[in-house]
Amino acid sequence: TRRLLIINPNTSADITGAVADLVAQASPQDVAVQAVTARFGAPYIASEASYAVAAHATLDAWRHATQGQADGPDGIVIGCFGDPGLHALRELASCPVTSLAEAAVAEAARHGRCAIVTGGHAWKPMLQRLLPALAWGEQVQDIETVELSGVQLRADPVAAQALLVAACERVLARQPVDAIIIGGAGLAGMAAAMQARVPVPLIDSVAAAARWVWQAEPSADQGSPAWLDQMAPA
Repeated sequence: TRRLLIINPNTSADITGAVADLVAQASPQDVAVQAVTARFGAPYIASEASYAVAAHATLDAWRHATQGQADGPDGIVIGCFGDPGLHALRELASCPVTSLAEAAVAEAARHGRCAIVTGGHAWKPMLQRLLPALAWGEQVQDIETVELSGVQLRADPVAAQALLVAACERVLARQPVDAIIIGGAGLAGMAAAMQARVPVPLIDSVAAAARWVWQAEPSADQGSPAWLDQMAPA
């Protein structure tokens, strides 16, 4: 059995559960999923400040989840589309680590040129800064956001899907793309529900991470430094 640790960098347990459920469905049968929620930070990451805190919360959640274990997880997924703390956790962990944006862009790029649809207008400039750091980021031709955050969209999935389908239509009206990423932990599972209404493949960022983590390179394994323990809450 391979153990997959999912870290939700925000404090919403509902989002943790939704991500864990979809990852379990998308994972091979020999994968056992453990999901943990950030011990501090924002209920949903929708600003630069909450994103900065989420990177610290990701490292803290990993340290707290693996403390005292003889063997750590075999893979780690950071359940946020902005990938907070991804490179820092790769530096510390001994297993492959990925996050939602990296995995979704990697999967979408296999189709060719792609676009991103996500919740929260603040995410567009944040993702524009993130994409150049991703291996296939140049394949992303467009980013379309809706006003509501992922948590707000999740509260009314039927209305959310209508908004997101309309966003996909706006993307396709501007330029042809070969796939569209439905990005964000709060949107887990919505791509499949929307697919029949959109004429190009929709990539669920959560399901993509469940698949991509096993193809990612192993991490550096420097272990948990003492100063990280000193920064963590009691």
